[in-house]
Amino acid sequence: MDRDQVVFFDTTLRDGEQSPGCSMTTQEKLTMAHALEDLGVDVIEAGFAMASEGDFAAIATITQAVRKPRICSLARSKAEDIEMAARALEHADRARIHVFLAASDLHLEYKLKMTREQALDQCAESVRLARTLSDDVEFSPEDATRAEREYLIQMVQVAVEAGATTINMPDTVGYTTPGEYERMFRQVRERIPAIDANGVVLSSHCHDDLGLAAANSLAAIQGGARQVECTINGIGERAGNASLEEIAAALYVRADHYGVTNNIKLNQLYPTSQILGQIITFQPSPNKAIVGANAFAHESGIHQHGMLANPLCYEIMTPSLVGAAKTNLVLGKHSGRAALRHRYAELGYELTRDELQHTYYRFVALADRKKNVYDQDLLGLLPDEIRLSRRHLPATMLES
Repeated sequence: MDRDQVVFFDTTLRDGEQSPGCSMTTQEKLTMAHALEDLGVDVIEAGFAMASEGDFAAIATITQAVRKPRICSLARSKAEDIEMAARALEHADRARIHVFLAASDLHLEYKLKMTREQALDQCAESVRLARTLSDDVEFSPEDATRAEREYLIQMVQVAVEAGATTINMPDTVGYTTPGEYERMFRQVRERIPAIDANGVVLSSHCHDDLGLAAANSLAAIQGGARQVECTINGIGERAGNASLEEIAAALYVRADHYGVTNNIKLNQLYPTSQILGQIITFQPSPNKAIVGANAFAHESGIHQHGMLANPLCYEIMTPSLVGAAKTNLVLGKHSGRAALRHRYAELGYELTRDELQHTYYRFVALADRKKNVYDQDLLGLLPDEIRLSRRHLPATMLES
């Protein structure tokens, strides 16, 4: 693997689906898997084979219909889970078994009732078993960011020696900060030479409980991670997972800073987000970065004036880059004369300075009373003599 390339591991169909309102049928998962394939995702975690018959069926169906990405199933560090994952993946061109086991004392004591030594033995045994069933095995020490560091390093060492090809160190509860997470990856790489010697890929998996999932994922890349686990629209347990579109856009816009490559087709980000929104019970928040309805919308008069002068004033990427339709200059009480003149011109009315000034005062008064000002409202603000003496056809009519 190119050490400058970041693998995008999408877990929308597994971790994402676990969040309330995001459950999917097998057909819906297949639709989403095709969209992820078109997006350029490298690995699709299609489900948790042992969780239910439906999850098993979805994984098996996806392996037969989706060929470009590697297809992955999650498994607890138990023989029955790992064997079930292998059966679900048997028709995949390229399969991965993803084994996880708690690493923090909190999880070991209260969730698993297991000692550290028992966990190390189980880690080694489960990874070795998985390697007999697949040449691609990922191991995740769950709750890695709250695990005692020396013990975490010990567990990762055991997994690497047992044959793990990817080591994912998840921020399971969204607890860490970017600086801490980056240092963790650097330290693990430095302390376990076999990671680089054997070509083991380090991976991040971040939750958004403190709103830091994307920032932490990017920090992990700076620390040497070459796989990021994420979901479309950032869906997932509690506050969600790291958002695929945010990470992909950041790596593109700030390529000068990160200096890595990936296979994501940026112009498919918005369409893929829309497909997911149609499948689950909610769309992303309007202010969601990259794919939200307001991501490329401007209402402030100062911003609108800058946008009309040069879009680079307030947009660091174009809507078309991520597959969105266009910039939207929203007319409201914060809008200025420049945006109002621009919209009237699109509607077919070139206003003089005095006409614009007169209309602008009427517009502001209306906008103070209405949350949304529509084109018909704008036409109603014009005096009859202006409306009846339109100087050119609206741009929308010319296009049709």
